[in-house]
Amino acid sequence: MSEQLKLQSDLLVKGESHLAYIELCNAFYAREVVRLSRESDQNRLRRLLVSLPYYIERASEHILQGNSPLQLDGQNGCWIAKQSNKSPSLDKDKNNRFYTKKSIPGFILPLAVLYEGELVIKIDCLDQVYKDKIHCNEHGWFDLSGQPLDNQTAYILKPTKLVMTAACCGHRWRQGKRATPRLLSLREMLLAARINWHNFTKPLT
Repeated sequence: MSEQLKLQSDLLVKGESHLAYIELCNAFYAREVVRLSRESDQNRLRRLLVSLPYYIERASEHILQGNSPLQLDGQNGCWIAKQSNKSPSLDKDKNNRFYTKKSIPGFILPLAVLYEGELVIKIDCLDQVYKDKIHCNEHGWFDLSGQPLDNQTAYILKPTKLVMTAACCGHRWRQGKRATPRLLSLREMLLAARINWHNFTKPLT
């Protein structure tokens, strides 16, 4: 390949990457503006607005540089993958064996959250780890088998490709049947961008 053709090829790749980055940023801005419009605390709203560009740019960069096997919908800022007919189920024994060994602060994990007949797979991360319990940053305390300790209607799942795919794509089930996937929050997209699909126990830095 001549130097001129190589340069044109490099510019094309960079151009496509830049367009994908802009597309993601726009999708996240549109989503977060709607969410922030519901914030009643004016001081908190100002703080969130100041930090918003940083987190949107960071999420977009990490997503485009990541190793996710999922299809990216840049216009809507979400991942796409086929949804299973049945929702993931809680396996206490597998959870106990896994989380007894793999629980460390910063670990990214999936949860099944129940609300008014709907089950949603979400992403969270551990921020406190004790011998017999773990604390998720957003969803509270759980024992090592995945069961809640704070009366929350959620349970932890062991990370597998199937479960993490459901979490990243916003898959949900209503009364046992597949429902339209939801869009993840910016926080969840940031966590999803740190998932190491080759080894779920070691998040990307």
